[in-house]
Amino acid sequence: MDEINLARALVLERHPDARAAFLGGSVLTSRRTARSDLDVVVLLGGPPAPYRESLRYGNWPVELFVHTEESWHSFVTPEIVRRNSAVLSMCAEGALLLDADGTGERMADTAKRLMAAGPPPVTDTALEDARYALTDLLDDLAACTVAGERLFVVAELVRRSGELALLTHGTWAGGGKWLARRLEPVAPDLAARLDETAQAALRGAPAGLTSLVTEVLDAAGGPVWEGYRRSGPRKTA
Repeated sequence: MDEINLARALVLERHPDARAAFLGGSVLTSRRTARSDLDVVVLLGGPPAPYRESLRYGNWPVELFVHTEESWHSFVTPEIVRRNSAVLSMCAEGALLLDADGTGERMADTAKRLMAAGPPPVTDTALEDARYALTDLLDDLAACTVAGERLFVVAELVRRSGELALLTHGTWAGGGKWLARRLEPVAPDLAARLDETAQAALRGAPAGLTSLVTEVLDAAGGPVWEGYRRSGPRKTA
């Protein structure tokens, strides 16, 4: 593919001493659009890594993620805890552009293993917090009479409903378009139903969205409000 050759040329021009590099993102899939960019992960032996840079190369927008092997792990490990790691996904699912010393193959194997293992188990606290937030937003929607306020309440309901569905299924999370894409394997019609009911809610007919969000809540254990309690951090001596 021309994109692979171009991305490889970029890496060799900017970092001829690169140990490995990957091209990931939508550009390698049927989802690519006229505005798709090149998401490139580069692994170096030392400085100037780590850094991230947005640039243009050969008329392509490029997102460059430059790491050492150590910094790669230091970035990916907390992202796994947050259930969403773009760098991990790019290395696990992307194309290996170059591999000077075996680092690329080793890191690709590591990334694939971590992706296949999935995110850590969902805690009861995280699930309850997500259910509480959605329950509270449903109350806001029911009482909302201001169009501007309704817009943001509906937007939050849509986003948090998708996130709760992913939590319920114990799968990787995602933001923006990747939230819809992560939902496809576990709740194939949820994004489309949220779209349809959200548009109706914005026109002043919230019943469909309320019913759908309640459905998502019920699958996660039901609404939470009365009895909800969460302690804050405490200072230690």
